[in-house]
Amino acid sequence: MNKRYRPAIFAVVYKRSGNKTLYLLLKRKLHWTGWEFPKGGIEKGEKEIGAVKREIKEETSLKILKITNYRIKGRYTYNRVCKRDRPGFVGQTYSLYSAEVGEGKIKFDKIEHSAFKWVEFDKALRMLKWPSQRKCLRIVEKSLKHF
Repeated sequence: MNKRYRPAIFAVVYKRSGNKTLYLLLKRKLHWTGWEFPKGGIEKGEKEIGAVKREIKEETSLKILKITNYRIKGRYTYNRVCKRDRPGFVGQTYSLYSAEVGEGKIKFDKIEHSAFKWVEFDKALRMLKWPSQRKCLRIVEKSLKHF
């Protein structure tokens, strides 16, 4: 059997608040329950950067100030529920991006998510469910500390 992975992006969304960096986490309710950052599949004919912009707009409605491509890729396997929704795919590959956003009212997709929180790095790390998410958050946090 040929194992196919759906191409996707991870977008670690953050904002500056005084001398703090706050990360946006969304509470997932479709396919599994837990906290995540915006992510999503790359549509046919779409470039990665286009997927980042679209997913952040769809999942937050916030204005993007800056996007960074980390040129880091990974992949994960779906649980059984996702496999039913996405026939032909066993999981997703992802490319890591971060996006600094401005202030604004968050409007999230109530089908996929039930809540959102702005949290500092340590709390975000504890809230994220999957190891790949925590790894990506650490990479972004480390890069932001250099600026």
